[in-house]
Amino acid sequence: MRVLLSTYGTRGDVEPLVALAVRLRALGVEVRMCAPPDEEFTERLAGLGIQLVPVGPPVKALMRGTSLPSAADLSRYRTEMVHTQFDIFPAAADGCDALVAAGLAQIAARSVAEAAGIRYVYVSYSAVNLPSPHHAPPPRPGWPEPEVNDNLTLWELDARTVNAQFGGPLNGHRAALGLPPVDNVRDHVFTDQPWLAADPVLGPWRETPGLDVLQTGAWTLPDERPLPAALVTFLDAGTPPVYVGFGSMRPSPDIARKAIEAIRARGHRALVSRGWADLELVDDRDDCFAIGEVSHQRLFGRVAAVVHHGGAGTTVTAARAGVPQVVVPLQLADNPYWAGQVADLHIGAALDSPAPTVESLGVAFKTALAPETRARAKALSTEIRTDGATVAAGLLLDALR
Repeated sequence: MRVLLSTYGTRGDVEPLVALAVRLRALGVEVRMCAPPDEEFTERLAGLGIQLVPVGPPVKALMRGTSLPSAADLSRYRTEMVHTQFDIFPAAADGCDALVAAGLAQIAARSVAEAAGIRYVYVSYSAVNLPSPHHAPPPRPGWPEPEVNDNLTLWELDARTVNAQFGGPLNGHRAALGLPPVDNVRDHVFTDQPWLAADPVLGPWRETPGLDVLQTGAWTLPDERPLPAALVTFLDAGTPPVYVGFGSMRPSPDIARKAIEAIRARGHRALVSRGWADLELVDDRDDCFAIGEVSHQRLFGRVAAVVHHGGAGTTVTAARAGVPQVVVPLQLADNPYWAGQVADLHIGAALDSPAPTVESLGVAFKTALAPETRARAKALSTEIRTDGATVAAGLLLDALR
């Protein structure tokens, strides 16, 4: 039995599918994965013995600047990606029994699966990405933000925007495959029974007519890598520091300086993760330390709070560790959603702006570092599931059998 997994994006998009791939292989399933050709993904999959089918340009190169590409460039990238997927997916899916696609960018996946006569599953990592009257669509880079407050109207406008971007290219390729056209690209990609790979306590799905969502829990793997010796020395040298990191995202240029200033004002040490943005320390004082890639699962239990951008993976890892969070959401994708969840669950604080001030960070730290917030975060950590990828692998295998 063979399964093709596919996504395009940063580490937060790739890593959940890696978790599913590992669980599927443990059940005897052969796995291939379509993903960006970034070096870290290539090395990650090679180390696990998972075949990578590279698709599209490296994501890190697209995010090298201090801001996102222009709307025109993003539109061009999206159209080119559809053509690239139709060029690559058919061969990648050859001999496969199912295709699991993660993210709206996977425009070609369902059509390729349909033409090949194999099972297709769409998965989202956050409830906010799926249409519902209970929330508005997430911000989509390069697309206009309508000035409407009704959620259903916003989702209708969202569908029209997706159609305008992808309808022509998608239906052109479907015609070449002998498939009928689709009139709602977004819902065609999502299907009426999408999977939701998010924790039901941290990011629950609210029942919505027309969508039979199957929520499995977040897809994660144990990360048992030991922490670097220099980091352990820093951790052991004083009270738990506040972690500041934005992963693959590029926050406002001076966020490290502002965060360190606000952290010091609260009497805490700071731990800065460089990430793709290459964040740096502001001075050589011994109350701050900079790190590269480390195991968050091992680290977060040793920090006082986690400052991050609101990625699904970081949010669930911090929640599992029982550590308070301060979310500085970039205004795109699911970042604002996870910021809101952290605030609503009273396990931390969320800021409204991606470029906060020292003062607004100070207010957020006061909330996050309060004893009652830590107690709530600790209590909620016992409710977070860790078996999402195992559940999903079992469900897929049962369906194929």
